[in-house]
Amino acid sequence: MKTILHLKAMRLILLIICAGIFFQSNAQEIKITADYGYQFGTKLKYGGNYLKAGDGGYLTATVGIETAPDLMAELTYMRMDTELFIRDIVISPNEQRLADLTMDWIQLGATNYFDSGGEVTPFFGGTAGVVILSPNNENTDITTRRLNSTTEFAFSFKGGVIFNVSDVVGIKIQGDLLFPVSWGGVYVGGGPGGIGGGVAVSSTTIMGGLKGGLVFTLD
Repeated sequence: MKTILHLKAMRLILLIICAGIFFQSNAQEIKITADYGYQFGTKLKYGGNYLKAGDGGYLTATVGIETAPDLMAELTYMRMDTELFIRDIVISPNEQRLADLTMDWIQLGATNYFDSGGEVTPFFGGTAGVVILSPNNENTDITTRRLNSTTEFAFSFKGGVIFNVSDVVGIKIQGDLLFPVSWGGVYVGGGPGGIGGGVAVSSTTIMGGLKGGLVFTLD
C-alpha cells in the first residue's frame, strides 16, 4: 500500500514539473523547486488526553509562474510520512503508536520574491488547499477498526531566502507554518482487546518545518 502511495506521489511531482514547463512559454518567468526538510509534528488535545502526529522528514515540489514583477502564482505538493500516537486514559493511558500516517498536501498560493538583483533573494508567501490524511498499519492492540483516510482544508505560510548560484540555479532555505483544519476529526473505536469506548477529535492545529533545496529559474 505504501509503495502505491509513493508512486502516486512521484507521479504528482512529475506532473507539477511538467505543468511548469508547459506553461513556461506563456510566463515571463518560471521557478521550479524541489526541497527536503524536517517537520516538527503536532498534537491535538482533548481534556488531559491527546492525539499526536510525530515529527519526521518531508518532500516538497513547487512550480511558480510569474503573474506580476517578483510575484509568483504557485502550485505546491508536499509529502510527509510519520506516525500517529495516542494517549487516552481509557484506550491507552500511556502514549502508544496508533498507526502510521501519510500526509499529502496539495496547495495553491502566491509568493513575493524581493529580488534586488544580488546574490540573496528573500521571499514570503502563503497557500491554501487540502491535506489528505491516510492512516495505515494500525496498532490492533489499541483499535479494533481500520482508520479511514480524510481530506481536510489546510493553509500555510512560508518564508526564507534563495542564494543565487547563477541566473538559473539557486539554493533555497525555507521555514514553513502549516495549518491543517480538521472538520470531521479522527475516531478510534474499541480499546485493548476490543473493549472500551472511543474518542473523536476535531481541531485546527499548527505544524512547523524547516527545509532546503534547489530552485531553477527559467525566463
